[in-house]
Order: sequence, then structure tokens, then C-alpha cells
Amino acid sequence: MQEEVFNELADLALKSSGQAIPKSKSYLIEARLAPIARREGFGSMADLVHCLKSRANPIFAAEIAAALVSKDTWFFRDRDCLQRVVEDVLPKRLKASNTGRLKVWCAGGSTGQEAYSLAILLEDEMPPALRGAKIELLSTDICKVVTEKARIGRFGHYEVQRGLSIRRLIKHFTRLETGQWELSEDLRSRVSFRQHNLLESAHGLGKFDVVLCRNVLSGMAKPARKRVVESIAEQMMPGAMLLLGSGENLIGITDKLEPARDFRGGWVAAGTANAEASAA
Repeated sequence: MQEEVFNELADLALKSSGQAIPKSKSYLIEARLAPIARREGFGSMADLVHCLKSRANPIFAAEIAAALVSKDTWFFRDRDCLQRVVEDVLPKRLKASNTGRLKVWCAGGSTGQEAYSLAILLEDEMPPALRGAKIELLSTDICKVVTEKARIGRFGHYEVQRGLSIRRLIKHFTRLETGQWELSEDLRSRVSFRQHNLLESAHGLGKFDVVLCRNVLSGMAKPARKRVVESIAEQMMPGAMLLLGSGENLIGITDKLEPARDFRGGWVAAGTANAEASAA
């Protein structure tokens, strides 16, 4: 890929979604944009960039930027973390609630496997402490295409092989004539999906008891990570927890959140971790 072409697309990714794509990974740009290039009849990435520069089209530019964000996800990714959310974090949040309602946000949720994994756990392994609770699951992603795919709840054979047991596949999915597997209507109805750019304000999404933003920040430039986590922090209810992916942390990124004392990868409002530990 020509350096000028790479710079244009990498700059678009950085400005639109905060993604920092190094030159050594220019192959990712070509792989992620190849379907759009074929659809539009572009012979090369240079042709695509020429179109972006010669014809102002915010909708097309936004589609390109969204396509450059990683969509990699799978069912029950870091299963222990998800189980602790269901078995420990949510019951504690319910105990502190006076409404009987809990809200969970999967930020950067891609094609929905994370949110659907939580829905499956809540169906199969609902702890007694959560029975009767109204639990709302929201998954958001910058990309319209993957958001629609997530809402439909249909997955290919390779996708259901990643993380799903045969037992759960047979119990919760139906094999379609197309060869895809469709999640049950009941479980699909338990998750809401919205297109949302994490760099933008999340005020319209409401307040949450648990936010999962796992394996999302690591691909972002540091200023973008700060902007995203501080936006998320504003949507966390008092006592809420943000969960990051393995190896991700916010040290040196923000002073609004601090590590949770009893949950590796968990972050709570600054100044509250020690207080919560003392209260426990």
C-alpha cells in the first residue's frame, strides 16, 4: 500500500474512532476495506481514497471508518469474567438497588456475542439472588452493519464454534436452511442493540450498573482511550463497575476511575474502592 494512501486511511480511523493503526499493520486496512472496495468497484485502495477525497460524502466516510475497527469477538470470551458478572457483580448491584432493575452495557460489542453470552448465562445459570430482577442488556458498536447482524442473531458455523458448547448450541439455536444458526427469539428479545461511536457522548444511553468495554481500548490512541473511559464513567451509576479486557488498564489514562479491589480488570469511581472494601 502506498504511504500516502495508508496515511489518509489511518488518519480517518484515528479521527473517527480513535483507532491507532501502525504502518506495520497496513494489511489490516486492506483486509477490512476489501468488501467495500469490491462492492463499489474500486480496483485498489488508492481508488477508494481518491473517491473519499474528491467527493465529500460523510456517510461513506463513516462507513469506511467503522469498517476499520476490529470486529473480532466470540461467545463466552473470558468465561470466568462473565460468570463473575452474573454470580457476583450483578447480585451486589441488585442488593444496593431500590428499583429491582439492573442495566448492563457492552460497549464496542461488535456482532453481539458478548451480550448474548450474558443472556445465555442469565437463562441457564441464574443465581437465586437475581430472580425477579429486571435486567436490561444493551450492546453498542460504531458499525451499522455489525449492529444489524447482532440484532438479527444469526451466526455462521465458524462463529458458533468459537466458545459455544454443543449443549448450548442445540438448546438455544436453530439451524437454518442457509446453514446459519439463529438464536432463540426469547434470548434475542433480552438484548437491545444500538449504533454508537464511543468517542461521542453516551448521555442518551442512560446510566448503567455494569459496563463491559473489553478488548476495545487497546487499539485506540491514548487521547481516545481517555475520552472514551471518561465518557463511560459519566454513565456509571454510583457503585457501578467498568470491566476491561485482560491486559488492559487505565493507569495514566484517567483519574476518574480506580481498580476494583475484588475484581481483576474491574474499575470503579475514584475514591470508592477502599470504602467498598471496608463496608464489605
